[in-house]
Amino acid sequence: MLGENKLSSLSEHIGELHNLTELYLHRNQLASLPETIGNLPNLRVLDLSYNPLTALPESLGNLSNLLFLYASHLHLTALPESLANLSNLIYLNTSDNQLTALPENIGNLTNLKELRLYNNALTTLPASTGQLRNVKELHLQHNKITSLPDSIGSLGSLRKLDLQDNCLTALPDSIDLLTHLTELNLRNNALTALPNSIGSMTNLVYLDVRANNLVSLPASIANLPNLEKLDLRWNNLAPLPAWIQEIEQRGCTVFA
Repeated sequence: MLGENKLSSLSEHIGELHNLTELYLHRNQLASLPETIGNLPNLRVLDLSYNPLTALPESLGNLSNLLFLYASHLHLTALPESLANLSNLIYLNTSDNQLTALPENIGNLTNLKELRLYNNALTTLPASTGQLRNVKELHLQHNKITSLPDSIGSLGSLRKLDLQDNCLTALPDSIDLLTHLTELNLRNNALTALPNSIGSMTNLVYLDVRANNLVSLPASIANLPNLEKLDLRWNNLAPLPAWIQEIEQRGCTVFA
């Protein structure tokens, strides 16, 4: 365990620890990493969070058995293209950085189950995001995303999608293909309408559209049989549609 020390550098000899399975370097003062870190064939967990790192080495892509990568609270403006070689990765956290874009080949991370990208400066997602068919949680809150790719609808395993505090003006029609989604957070965007197809997301339990520019709602929301919470506050909805009373009678809590 090397985390929570005052390390300012890491020896190149780290790459000689071929049997190492977990490496915790969080909360240090590392400004760079040696390329030899890619010579750890058995590494399963790598925690780099809370360091002044401005870049990750390309050799990171050689860690073919890596399962968990924690790279939050760094100073990253980009991710190495080689990251897409981590085909066994199931958890990736690059939140609280300064990322403006993701590698175009991010979709190669086909075993990924949880992707945390919040508190960055992303404006869009690459089309290959739709290849992440095992992702269950996608955290994109607090970015500058203006649109989602149509391929978002291919994320058939997705359960939670958090897009709070972005710049979305519309949702792609393919959003209705996320039939396993249970939580959709769209709070504080610039949406003027929701697609009627949202009524196809029959597993939706929680829908938050607070602080948008909505003037009406699709009646298909009333067809969501599992909806337990609907938050409509801070929009321009007046009057509320009659079906609101229907879903409240079914046990859905509505904030308006």
